Amino acid sequence: MVAVPGGSAFRVAVEGLRRREWRLGAGRVGVVMEQFSADDFHLVVDDRADVHVNSKDGCFYLGWFPLGRPGAEGEGWRIAVTGTATVPGYHISFGVETPADVVAAAVARVLETSRRL
Repeated sequence: MVAVPGGSAFRVAVEGLRRREWRLGAGRVGVVMEQFSADDFHLVVDDRADVHVNSKDGCFYLGWFPLGRPGAEGEGWRIAVTGTATVPGYHISFGVETPADVVAAAVARVLETSRRL
């Protein structure tokens, strides 16, 4: 038995620990991009083939940098939400090799928390 520090309530037999296969590599970025409609978002592909998505109100930004974001080592994705006068905004970054499914889940959650005014 392996005991977890801090209590005996959680115990597991070593034989019960199983290896898993984890999704690795960027995958199909379309699962991220298909979440944005032309009605609410602008899409720009620049001369480096980086993709930028902005909400039409200017408060949401998604950048995809297949070769890495210039000036940010290893950053492949950046999500940013603009704050207000009283509440700061935030940003989330993912590495170049982060699976698109993971980024898509984060984007979906951010979009779900927004509402039209």
